[in-house]
Amino acid sequence: MNDDGTNYAGGARRRFLRTGMGVAGALALPGGLATRAFAVDHPAIGTYPAGSSGNVVFIGIAVPRTGTYAVQGEDELKGYQLAVEHINSGHELIKKISPKTTKGVLGKELKYGVADSAAKPNDAVQAQQRFITEDKAVLMTGSTSSAVAVALNKLAQREKVLYVAGISGSNDTTGKDCVRYGFRQCFYGQTAAAAIGPIVVKTFGKNKKAAYLTPDYTYGHTVTKSMQDYLATAGWTTATNQVAPLGAPDYSSYLLNVANSGADVLLNVNWGHDAVLSTQQAKQFGIFDRMKLVVPYQTPFLAREVGGDLMAGVYAATDFWWTLEDKYPLAKMFVDAFDKKYGYKPEWGANNAYMEFALWADAVENAGSFYPPDVIKSYEAGRKIQSTVGEVYFRKEDHQLVRPVVIVKGKAAKEMKNKEDYYEVVEIVPGAPLMQKPDAFGCNLGPYV
Repeated sequence: MNDDGTNYAGGARRRFLRTGMGVAGALALPGGLATRAFAVDHPAIGTYPAGSSGNVVFIGIAVPRTGTYAVQGEDELKGYQLAVEHINSGHELIKKISPKTTKGVLGKELKYGVADSAAKPNDAVQAQQRFITEDKAVLMTGSTSSAVAVALNKLAQREKVLYVAGISGSNDTTGKDCVRYGFRQCFYGQTAAAAIGPIVVKTFGKNKKAAYLTPDYTYGHTVTKSMQDYLATAGWTTATNQVAPLGAPDYSSYLLNVANSGADVLLNVNWGHDAVLSTQQAKQFGIFDRMKLVVPYQTPFLAREVGGDLMAGVYAATDFWWTLEDKYPLAKMFVDAFDKKYGYKPEWGANNAYMEFALWADAVENAGSFYPPDVIKSYEAGRKIQSTVGEVYFRKEDHQLVRPVVIVKGKAAKEMKNKEDYYEVVEIVPGAPLMQKPDAFGCNLGPYV
């Protein structure tokens, strides 16, 4: 699909090319700056040098615009679009994150195409293959499902085109399914569990029984396993783990088992519309009259969509919440710019998407080239980068960003200061101590060439 919602029907370069508003990119820059990426003669690899030989470079974006993750996919897309606009115009926020950026990346204007992945790996791979073949994409992004992220990791390594994950909570993305050509910015199962676990134990006590609602794919299984492993250290046991397919229309049978499990706490690992539907139905079953709710991996817009005070007092782990603007100057710049453009406070999917492009711009600028191995080595240099959640850097061993995890607690309606004040930030947990050893989940990045 096009980014205006119309169907994709070939001719990707003609239909998909879009430019951020009011920018001239490399076309307005001196010729020397526009061509400085080619100071070193590198052999052809992937879409290099064809994809970066002119004044424009192309990015392929595949996000779910239909299906159970569609709402989150659209929010994610807005973050990507704002980042492209800011990179092309040399916005002050981009310069704070990527100091060497002027306008464009290495003086080249960014254009992009958008496809609807529907959170299906095959759809995402087919779309990105078209972007590589027809548009010579130098970068792929997207995923709101970790199954998509894993599939695009494999495509990136095979085609030797860089991939930055959109939203992906599975340990496997930078674990056993990691690749040299893939990078992830967001938090994931292991870090979510290590961050929220202590608060869950402190709040509800030791030796409790937990019930899990788990989506049946790599994200759900690894997040649930990480939570089980952490809580077991405090004597918690699993009363039941109800595994449902992605996009399940009805959770009655699963919730009946939860209701009869004798659990003290329900950990809902579902995501997107599945999280909304299962939480609403759990309330209808009277489950929250007998057990507490915890959300180990927060779904953007969950509080808004479930309605009422259902999330009041509920703890959740997340990447970003807009009130972090009170602590981080770059967060305020991002929230203000996003709100001005789109008319609402950004959720963490949009923030995550924005940061992926900003971090990629920084890697390319510091590499001084679009040659993929050089860009990869720039990511792997361990450079400290300022972000909307403070200083961050990538681990060279698994290409995972070292970044804090944010713990939030839902507010009751009477506590909200405005219509978007759904959560209180209760803790910002530093990232490095949360992370497993780089090889603990089986990461083997593979070759550069």
